[in-house]
Amino acid sequence: MTKKVGFITGVTGQDGSYLAELLLSKGYEVHGLIRRASTFNTSRIDHIYQDPHDPNPKLYLHYGDLTDGVGLTNLIREIQPTEIYNLAAQSHVMVSFTMPQYTAQVDAVGSVAILEAIRATKKDIRFYQASTSELFGSTPPPQNEISPFRPRSPYAAAKLMAFWSTVNYREAFGIHATNGILFNHESPRRGETFVTRKITRAVAAIKSGKQKTLFLGNLDAIRDWGYAKEYVESMWLMLQQDEPNDYVVATGVGATVRDFVQVAFKHAGLDWKEFVEIDKKYERPTEVDALVGDASKAYSALGWKAKTKWDDLARLMVDADL
Repeated sequence: MTKKVGFITGVTGQDGSYLAELLLSKGYEVHGLIRRASTFNTSRIDHIYQDPHDPNPKLYLHYGDLTDGVGLTNLIREIQPTEIYNLAAQSHVMVSFTMPQYTAQVDAVGSVAILEAIRATKKDIRFYQASTSELFGSTPPPQNEISPFRPRSPYAAAKLMAFWSTVNYREAFGIHATNGILFNHESPRRGETFVTRKITRAVAAIKSGKQKTLFLGNLDAIRDWGYAKEYVESMWLMLQQDEPNDYVVATGVGATVRDFVQVAFKHAGLDWKEFVEIDKKYERPTEVDALVGDASKAYSALGWKAKTKWDDLARLMVDADL
């Protein structure tokens, strides 16, 4: 059996850390791309990181950046991965409105750089592109693989280029390139500026007397929230298929931000109305009203189905933050 080597961009993120755990449990040699910083930013993978002097390490970390195409090509030639999971991105929607060029460079052009590197190596490398439900934007739910894309942010527009580039390299050059259109997926490892984690951290801080008020934006936005730890399994399953394809990954159940807030605060024995205030600065210039996915294709083709729905996820995250 050929040794499986996985290369994960964004390995220090929520999805990257869960995916690294999954691949290591399956006997993969795992390589991760990390950005150079003056402070350590590997907290999500510290528990699986091994000293590089270990005689048999399974996890290797490499400095790099999606904006450096030459560096990526050299690294991929060196690693010789069998599977590449492109999870790195500037993934905060609101930030993309203030940093649109950077978002496009990383999320769109960066994806093309990896696809070009795969083409240049002339190796049989399977590629997973982390697409997003934000591609659907103003398209009414439920959204599936044939729903029209109507992006409503620079982030979504950049991810749209990455999506179609993946399809194009698949069709033009025969690369095993797949898009996973993942709807919102959260966990205790979610970044602290994303709304679900912002809520659950605030609940814990308010409960312990360290915070008095939680400021939020649009409470009426509807999202389909799933558990990131389950979602990374769908990524792996996609690259085990004989033929590449594109898949929506979702729970099929939507809830408003207000619903999530209510369940999170109630789980800690608090009345959310006493602590939550609206701040208009957190509202997007162009809002996405409702994203609820239809993942029936993923179930029929991959055998994958979400187990954890949004309300259990909210409680799970509150418990972790408490």
